[in-house]
Amino acid sequence: MKIAIYPGSFDPITKGHLDVLKKATCLFDKVIIAVLQNDAKKGFLPTADRVALIKESVKDIENVEVDSFDGLTIEYAKKKGSTVLIRGLRAVSDFEYEMQLSQTNNALAPEITTVFLITKPKYNFISSSTVKEIAKMKGDISKFVPPCVVEYFNKM
Repeated sequence: MKIAIYPGSFDPITKGHLDVLKKATCLFDKVIIAVLQNDAKKGFLPTADRVALIKESVKDIENVEVDSFDGLTIEYAKKKGSTVLIRGLRAVSDFEYEMQLSQTNNALAPEITTVFLITKPKYNFISSSTVKEIAKMKGDISKFVPPCVVEYFNKM
């Protein structure tokens, strides 16, 4: 079974994230969305809420698992028996950072490969940061995130 890890903060998950995920599920037997718990970086949404929102967003996709972790992504991948990391690219500006991250991971664990998947053009401008800013100002985020995320923010 070929397992891929799709790591990130997903703070919150967006339609762009889901687009990358759907592409990954066609390529791998199982995709684990791994929400990074980084104590040094306070997330906007609590990790447990992010995990719950992702689970709700992917409930109809059979070969997806949602989890959270702390520490190095490559160590988490090894623990899960994965040799593939999924990274989404929205624009050329993402590439330099993602390339450096991929090369660092490769230096630490050459047996783990990073696969870059590109979002559809209609999602390439969406970022979690932008969604949070719009939501803070009580703007409509429904074009950018799944319905459960809209509901979550409307209750805040």
